[in-house]
Amino acid sequence: MSAIDVARPAHMDSEELRMFEDSVSRFLAAHAGPDRTRHWREQGFVDRDTWRAAGEAGLLGLSVPVEYGGAGVDFTFDAVIMEQLGRHHALNFAIPLHNAVVAPYIVSYANEEQKRRWLPGVVTGETILAVAMSEPGAGSDLQAMKTSARREGDHYVINGQKTFISNGAHASLIIVAAKTDPEAGARGLSLFAVETDEVEGFTRGRLLDKIGQEGRDTAELFFSDMRVPVENRIGPEGGGFAMLMEKLPQERLVIAWQALAMMEAAIDHTIAYTAERRAFGRAVLDFQNSQFKLAECKTQATIARVFLDHCTQQLLAGTLDAATASMAKYWITEAQGKVIDECLQLFGGYGYMTEYPIAEMYKDARVFRIYGGTSEIMKLLIARSLRSDA
Repeated sequence: MSAIDVARPAHMDSEELRMFEDSVSRFLAAHAGPDRTRHWREQGFVDRDTWRAAGEAGLLGLSVPVEYGGAGVDFTFDAVIMEQLGRHHALNFAIPLHNAVVAPYIVSYANEEQKRRWLPGVVTGETILAVAMSEPGAGSDLQAMKTSARREGDHYVINGQKTFISNGAHASLIIVAAKTDPEAGARGLSLFAVETDEVEGFTRGRLLDKIGQEGRDTAELFFSDMRVPVENRIGPEGGGFAMLMEKLPQERLVIAWQALAMMEAAIDHTIAYTAERRAFGRAVLDFQNSQFKLAECKTQATIARVFLDHCTQQLLAGTLDAATASMAKYWITEAQGKVIDECLQLFGGYGYMTEYPIAEMYKDARVFRIYGGTSEIMKLLIARSLRSDA
C-alpha cells in the first residue's frame, strides 16, 4: 500500500478499475521484474515478445473501440497502467506512449479503412506505435520543423529528419509530422502514418545514448525521398497542427501521471529503506530530519495527485484546456525532480548505486521536464491564459 493515501475520486473508483489494476500488477510482476527491467536497460529496448504478451493480457490499445479489437474504455484505465508501471519500476516500458499518446490519433482522425488496417495490430502488440515530431532544430517549436512532404500523384515524397523519438528503433507504425505547405505556417502541417516495414527511403539511426530511461528505445529517423501512399495521410492535408494541438493536453497529462507514479514509488521505497537502515543505533526514519523531509515529499505528492485527479476529470468531461494541462505537466514534473532528489539523499551512498531503484528513478526523472514540451514552454502556454483578451 502506498504512503500517499488520498481517497480515490469517483471517476477512478470502480470495481472494474480495481480488477484491472490487479490484472496489470500481476502482469508486471510476471513480465517486468528487476531482472527483466535491468535487461531492457542493458540492451536499450523492451523485447517484442513482452509487447505481444502485454497485448495478450489486454493492456494495449485500451481506448481502441471494440469493433477494432480494443476494450473501448476511457483514460482512467491508462492511468491505472501508469500507476502500476511506476510501482513496479517499469516506466521504461512505453505502453503509455503507445496507448494514450499515439493510438488516439488513429482512433480520432483516421478514416474507416485506416482504422481497420492498423488498430487490430495496435491492440495485439504486433504493431508498435511512435510519433515523430521533434527535429534537431525544432523541439518544442513545432512550426519550425523542416521535414517536408511533396505530393506526387498517389504518393507523398517525404524528406527530413526526426530525433529523440521514443519507440523509434522498433516502432512498425510511426505518425510523422511534415510540412506539406512550408508557406502556410501552422496550416501547412500534415500527419502521415508510416508503415516502416513497407516503405522505401526510411532509415533508423542508432539508439541514442541517454543519461536515463535506458530501457526505452530512443532513436533518430531519416527520410530520403520516402514515398508514402496518399491513403496513409491522417486527416486532411494541412490539418496536422490542429490535430496535434487537440491531443497535446492529453499527452501532457500522460507525462504528469507517469511523473506522479514515479514520485509515489520513490517515497514508498524511501520509507521502507529508512525504516530498516540504522545509523547511530536508530532507524534512519526515527530521526526528525528524515521525518520532516518525507513529510515534505508526501505533501508535494499528495497535492500533485489531487490536482491530477481534477485534471483527469476535466479530460474525461472534454473540458481540459491547454493551460491547465500545462500546469499539471510543469508543476508535477518539477515536483517529481525535487522529491526524488530528497529521497535519494536519505539513502546516503547507496542512493548513488544503480542496484537501488531510487538511483535509476533519479536518472529517469530528469527528462520529464523536457519532453512533451519543456517546463519553459509550459510556462509560456500558462502565461497566455493570464489575459482574457489573449
